[in-house]
Amino acid sequence: MSERIAAVDCGTNSIRLLISEVGADGGLTDVHREMRIVRLGQGVDATGRLAPEALDRTRRALGDYVSVMSRHGVSRVRMVATSATRDAENRDEFFEMTRSLLGLVVPGAVAEVISGDEEARLSFAGAVGELSASAGPFVVVDLGGGSTELVVGDENGVQAAYSADIGCVRITERCLTGNPPTAEQVTAAREFAQTKLDEAFAKVPVDKVHTWVGVAGTMTTITAVALDLPEYDAARVHLTRLSLAQVHQVCDRLIGMNHDERAALGPMHPGRVDVIGGGAVITEVLADELATRAGVSELIVSEHDILDGIAMSIIDAA
Repeated sequence: MSERIAAVDCGTNSIRLLISEVGADGGLTDVHREMRIVRLGQGVDATGRLAPEALDRTRRALGDYVSVMSRHGVSRVRMVATSATRDAENRDEFFEMTRSLLGLVVPGAVAEVISGDEEARLSFAGAVGELSASAGPFVVVDLGGGSTELVVGDENGVQAAYSADIGCVRITERCLTGNPPTAEQVTAAREFAQTKLDEAFAKVPVDKVHTWVGVAGTMTTITAVALDLPEYDAARVHLTRLSLAQVHQVCDRLIGMNHDERAALGPMHPGRVDVIGGGAVITEVLADELATRAGVSELIVSEHDILDGIAMSIIDAA
């Protein structure tokens, strides 16, 4: 049997697993993909610590992933932890947990915190792999729970990257506490998003960009809702193109809904119900800025993102 490798992405809101088979040419073929909402970043913005119940949810999910890795004969693994663990005072407890579990598959393996810059570069590599080089330069936006990565590049690689300290969980906990949020809360959220994204655009020039690629759960969920899917379908979502008018239409709808209305949407993952409105606010600000700064007229949504980039990095490091 060919070698099998595992990539794990542990973000503020979700933990995801990709097991890939390595071909003779070094190419990767998907064997297993899985996502769990664990909300590791629950309350971190306010307390500075990972909550015990959040650590427990993550421990149980990673334990299940380790069982899957063992069944598939994984020989190499890389687990990346992002915004929530960068910010937490008790992060050592998290890393010891990952060491004990991942070590059951590959002795010595442990999660690693990566910089926002590397996070952006891994997202870029995963996101543009199936797109024509002629569509570049690209701006890839990875909208997560605690941070949002912007990276600009083309077929020659990354030119600029920045991790903005804003995500769907962070903005929801800080600004959007109503059910549904009030007009004043939405205005405050937009202002917060604008401030944080202005910092990003100051570091990442997008004036030459031709194509906007969005990755991660907020973007894929917005797309599934825009497509009016009865249930989430990754194959239908992957590489869908939405006009900016469609983006605004669905985002405005999601922002204005209450909890039960969002929960009733067919493709909505239960773990995203409470934070999708915050993600929609950030997405709208991004759409407006990219239209103004680069003349971008549509969003391409990719199911391939940092998780695929992590898997590719395992091969590159060999």
